[in-house]
Amino acid sequence: MSLLTIHSEDRPEDVEVVRDPEAIAKKLWEIGVLFERWTADQEFSADADQDAVIAAYRHSIDRLIDRYEFRSVDVISIQPDHPQKAELRAKFLSEHTHDDFEVRFFVEGKAIFYLHPNDKVYMVLCEQGDLISVPAHTRHWFDMGENPNLKAIRLFTTPEGWVAQFTGQKISDIFPKLEQFLAQYA
Repeated sequence: MSLLTIHSEDRPEDVEVVRDPEAIAKKLWEIGVLFERWTADQEFSADADQDAVIAAYRHSIDRLIDRYEFRSVDVISIQPDHPQKAELRAKFLSEHTHDDFEVRFFVEGKAIFYLHPNDKVYMVLCEQGDLISVPAHTRHWFDMGENPNLKAIRLFTTPEGWVAQFTGQKISDIFPKLEQFLAQYA
């Protein structure tokens, strides 16, 4: 179930909860973030390779490529037994920006995007079927949990634009991580 919570940046306990996907999309669009629900154009197996996964969502992918001129598409998969799961998680738990969009479509699993475009923090629980596109230069961070289990399609306009530029702010330390968020809101 997709879920959005909106918090004051200095008072995380002040919260607005949004559960309806259309309402989530509307709230996020107000800050320039695209949120959509996708379904596959064709079936594919759980162990499908990258080409099969991309083919299953080709219509939706092509629509975004046409709209934003993305130049590359790939699929990442991180499972609970990944030997570098702790390092991968820690890499994006601090607030940062990118010079390019950060676009993720969740084929499987779940994670949270924390968006900080103004004096609020938007916590977006993305699950299977959710697409989120975070605009360039938007302050944010990301948590895939202690035992990540996700498969996601990523779209890029330039690989160089996706390098994280950390803000040095500690705001991510005061907001709940994925497991705490799920216990509190899911």
